[in-house]
Amino acid sequence: MDSDCSYHYTDNFLIDPYEEELKEEKRRRKEMEKMKQHWDMVGFVADSQYGIPRRCPCGGYIKHDVSLSLEFKRDFDTQPGSRYFTCTKFKDDGLHFRQPWIFGVEQEIEKLVTKVEEQSKKIEEM
Repeated sequence: MDSDCSYHYTDNFLIDPYEEELKEEKRRRKEMEKMKQHWDMVGFVADSQYGIPRRCPCGGYIKHDVSLSLEFKRDFDTQPGSRYFTCTKFKDDGLHFRQPWIFGVEQEIEKLVTKVEEQSKKIEEM
């Protein structure tokens, strides 16, 4: 066997060191893809928290939930009867939607007031 050869034998198998590097590179890329998907999802959740939610970024449906007690770590309003918009697949991992009901309703009302003001300006211009 030539001394410059990069192949070597392990347990009677010929192994190419470049093949090992390729496997490691594939593993790194797969890990980077997974991390990118995670951070994209975190961004989607952050971007979607305005107004009354229709769907969770994970694709789950939104249900109207009433908290009877301190159920989740992120509960800042511990009064019984707190209402929430919650993803049906909700886990307290930051990737699913759970918003206090009052925040969504307030933002939706602000949006509607702005639209009414815009329409009234258009009518005045006519």
